[in-house]
Amino acid sequence: MAEAHAHSNPSERYFVPHSSRWPIVASLALFVTMFGFAIMLNEVSFGKYVFYAGLVFLAIVIFKWFADVVGESVRGFYNRQVDTSFRMGMMWFIFSEIMFFAAFFGALFYTRQYALPWLAGEGHGVMTNELLYNGYTGGWPANGPLSIGGHFQTVGAWGLPLLNTLLLLSSGVTITIAHHALKAGQRQTLLVFLGLTVLLGCTFLFFQAEEYIHAYSELNLKLSSGIYGSTFFMLTGFHGLHVTLGTIMLIVIWLRCFRGHFSRDDHFGFEAVAWYWHFVDVVWLMLFIFVYVL
Repeated sequence: MAEAHAHSNPSERYFVPHSSRWPIVASLALFVTMFGFAIMLNEVSFGKYVFYAGLVFLAIVIFKWFADVVGESVRGFYNRQVDTSFRMGMMWFIFSEIMFFAAFFGALFYTRQYALPWLAGEGHGVMTNELLYNGYTGGWPANGPLSIGGHFQTVGAWGLPLLNTLLLLSSGVTITIAHHALKAGQRQTLLVFLGLTVLLGCTFLFFQAEEYIHAYSELNLKLSSGIYGSTFFMLTGFHGLHVTLGTIMLIVIWLRCFRGHFSRDDHFGFEAVAWYWHFVDVVWLMLFIFVYVL
């Protein structure tokens, strides 16, 4: 009898959401965005307007979709089983992000350790160097044997990159303090340190923009600067995109904390963003070491 009652308890059932229009609407928004991007690349006059309209459309869809999920959470529809699903989903998402950056780091390491030395005649690349790139000596940083993009200078590690490293490391500390404050029920401390995390993220993005302006205008370091420019801007640029997304998520979580959506024992939304932010910190440390310092 008790067993039958337990199985009928709604709190033990896995929540299945009602039919939603957002997946199909999001697909349409993505189509408009990518269609606009494609025709913009082909220099169609109205391409950029379609692209930007698609981005706005997509942002609205994501906002509304997430609002529905937040509403379900606030109304108490989610139980421990759903929480476990969310945690597993976030873990796999971060794993996919790790693989994403691993591909770009792999390109960087392969180029530095294998491709350029081979083109310079080391190992099995003697004939390649002799017949195709005679006189090329390799070395890193380099834009390849054809000097694509012309002469450039690299960004020094001990200027803005070091400052940005300190900013992100500090943001890792502030979000951890905010997390402990949430678990301790200290709402004021939570809002202050979570707000500081947002401020540090925005400051990081400001200085990275300054670094890019300096690289393009004074160092002649561009995305078109051969293999070095490609790997440098793909790694730092995608990381900057992740910091931007993380900062937006932190702002949303701050607003939810301000409205009292989380409790000491039920705050996975906060934890998920904290996981993501720590991931962003670790990636930047690797970037600082392997892209700027070494």
